[in-house]
Amino acid sequence: MSAKWEKQEGNIGTLTIEVPAEEVNKALDKAFAKVVKEINVPGFRKGKMPRPIFEKRFGVEALYQDALEILVPDAYSNAIDETGITPVDYPEIDGTEAFAKGQAFTFTAKVTVKPEPKLGDYKGLEVTKASTEVTDEEVEAQIQEQLARKAELEIKEDEAIVNGDTAVIDFEGFQDGVAFEGGKGEDYALEIGSGSFIPGFEEQLVGVKAGESKDVVVTFPEEYHAAELAGKEATFKVTVKEVKTKVLPELNDEFAKEIDPEVESLEALRAKLKEQAAEQKKADAESALRDELVEKAAENAEIEIPESMIHNEIHRMIDEFGQRLQMQGMSLDLYYQFSGQDENALHEQMRPEAENRVRVSLTLEAIGQAENIEVTEEDVNAELEKMAGQFGMTNEQIITALGGSTEILENDIRTQKTVEFLVENAKITE
Repeated sequence: MSAKWEKQEGNIGTLTIEVPAEEVNKALDKAFAKVVKEINVPGFRKGKMPRPIFEKRFGVEALYQDALEILVPDAYSNAIDETGITPVDYPEIDGTEAFAKGQAFTFTAKVTVKPEPKLGDYKGLEVTKASTEVTDEEVEAQIQEQLARKAELEIKEDEAIVNGDTAVIDFEGFQDGVAFEGGKGEDYALEIGSGSFIPGFEEQLVGVKAGESKDVVVTFPEEYHAAELAGKEATFKVTVKEVKTKVLPELNDEFAKEIDPEVESLEALRAKLKEQAAEQKKADAESALRDELVEKAAENAEIEIPESMIHNEIHRMIDEFGQRLQMQGMSLDLYYQFSGQDENALHEQMRPEAENRVRVSLTLEAIGQAENIEVTEEDVNAELEKMAGQFGMTNEQIITALGGSTEILENDIRTQKTVEFLVENAKITE
């Protein structure tokens, strides 16, 4: 077999594959062995019809399609190996009509291949590392958040709603005097100021007391999921049945011990929270630094990304999103119903991130090749040991879970090393 690759416009080219007559005949033999087991002909037991009689009765052409299905995938795969190209989409096969017994067979495959980025600047990139200083105000905000979580709700007997209160309400929405679907609720606990309702709704309940009613007029956002309501004005008839206010626990040493049994006082809690926040800020700053360097290197590269690569990445992202929804007890179909989106809308929403993911991946791969970044056996074993410890598995079980190969792991390690290379060669200011 011989193969010839001709690069054409963009990332598309033609692979011309020539298969010798001997391989054509072998494929026909395999096709006959398959087909003869499936046909019933009077006078012959199933699978026992002689080849000459089969060809005389049905014609050798009856085997061509099966032979092509046997021959073409293997020939295409071998041609890829021979030419060293990296396809990123299914090929468009042409020329199969020339297939014939006893003759060499030549066919073509129109192939979209992985692009070769033209790298721009990626060494000496200038970035500023985010501050890791933790202020007393930030620590206090964490403590106030803990206080709010421990707060209890008490009923306000004859006091008006203020921001932060929880109002238990009945409501029904009307548009042009007609109630609309999904606009009614009873005994709904709404925290005023939470922003969980339509913009403008919660603010209009401030000052209302339990037992009172009010018409709340709002305008639905232009991007509202229900198209018939998007951008439209509506009136909600609201009855406040009960008003509750938050009562915070006393901020003292006992509260600190309840939040963290390992501390003895409120001051010790503050110190611990400050230390934890500093560690988190340091990790976040380092992560943001890496992300910024990678983004800058990708922006400086020239890459013509095939549409198929973006399309495939979008579908990977949708699969990941669907898995996260399942962990929360929801399906994609339910998400589409609740969000008012469909698959096409989600597809377009994810497109920019998908394109960026592909651009970044191709850029890092190209930098790794340009800088001869290698992954050693020690690197792989160290990562296997780390993963085995995390998941309580053996190295062999991890490899099996990875599909029986460490290739994915090696690619991940190479990417990590490439990002470290960018960091080591960057101009970083504090």
